[in-house]
Amino acid sequence: MPPTASAAYGMYPQNAVLPDIVRSLSRAGFEKADICMVLSPTHPMAAAVRDARIGADEPADGARMIGWFSEFGAVVIPAVGFFVRSPEFLSALMREQDHPSLCGGSRTLASLGFSAADAQRLHHDLGDAGALVYVTCPESAKAESATELLRSTGAREVASLERSRSAAAVA
Repeated sequence: MPPTASAAYGMYPQNAVLPDIVRSLSRAGFEKADICMVLSPTHPMAAAVRDARIGADEPADGARMIGWFSEFGAVVIPAVGFFVRSPEFLSALMREQDHPSLCGGSRTLASLGFSAADAQRLHHDLGDAGALVYVTCPESAKAESATELLRSTGAREVASLERSRSAAAVA
């Protein structure tokens, strides 16, 4: 997990309008650099990235999508690619090797601070849900605020994560 005290996440269906969710977070004072999205490889936005053509005469939807993704702390699409702007998310995502018992997207989620069991469950649920929006927060009160906001924007599952003191000492 990036070096903050807390985080909040919401699981969304594939038809959720992610730009609207991000606008709601921004209006509430959350910075795009503090947001990480993990998308199912079958998510429509993942397809746009996979199909992006570099050098086309007109900007493709995929190129616009890549530009939008580059504004966030991180966007991860297992088996497709990732975009990382934030050094904190880069550090967390590079720690995937700290979870050798997990694979792929589960390892990515564990590196963000989810327990191994939750990482496996959420990775499995991503296939059905489509997108996980993860927001780092400097304090637990802000994480609770983010949790309520994510719930109000249609997340099927929301929760906040508290970083343990031992995990904070290791990072």
